[in-house]
Amino acid sequence: MFEQTNNNGFFSAQQGTQDVTVAKSFMTQVFGWMSLAMVITAITAFMFAGNESLIRSLINVETGGMTGLGWIVTFAPIGFVLLMSFGFQRLSPAVLTLLFMTFSVLMGMSLSFILLIYTAASVYKTFAIAAGMFGIMAFMGYTTKTDLTRFGSIMMMGLIGIMIAMLVNFFLKSPMMDYIISVIGVLVFTGLTAYDVQRLKRIGAGAGEYGSDNARKLSILGALTLYLDFINLFLFLLRFLGDRK
Repeated sequence: MFEQTNNNGFFSAQQGTQDVTVAKSFMTQVFGWMSLAMVITAITAFMFAGNESLIRSLINVETGGMTGLGWIVTFAPIGFVLLMSFGFQRLSPAVLTLLFMTFSVLMGMSLSFILLIYTAASVYKTFAIAAGMFGIMAFMGYTTKTDLTRFGSIMMMGLIGIMIAMLVNFFLKSPMMDYIISVIGVLVFTGLTAYDVQRLKRIGAGAGEYGSDNARKLSILGALTLYLDFINLFLFLLRFLGDRK
């Protein structure tokens, strides 16, 4: 009996070590895909913002409004997120990767607008602050032993509230409400970063059971989740930290 108990403990410890190793490998892939997407987005944004002919394809300089392509670029990323999320089972890893990279380019084209509105110095400063906040919360989410599931549910409710408030303020155009939404948005996406990292770590611990193709697809969707957390955190921070030109 004693020997059997020891063996069970040994195998449990061994399984636990394997889960930790698999989770680390999975999270490395997640952050790798996310970093690649961020680089693609940044390069695209600077390329469009710095090229008059490219930015004219998105904005009608005479009227100040967006062109047809500009509207497509603005709303297309939402379609890509839905396609990648709901098409997970049907899409191959290669197709999902292509969609994620295309999504990164579209986001770069869309974000090129902020480089025309805000000074470069304030964009760099806000990006650095957002990166620091994201890194701290990601570390906390990965290392904490506390279950953040309930906390994540609260953050999701906060996200829904923000979306409703932004829709209402689209018509009210209240500067005070816009400021409040920005502050709450920063808090929500800061919290979601920790929650999502912990959730992805748990998914990663069992990644070996999904098969290599599904594990790769899960890592891309995980990268998409953290990418969106960071971008939204950055944009909400920029709304009250950025200096307009």
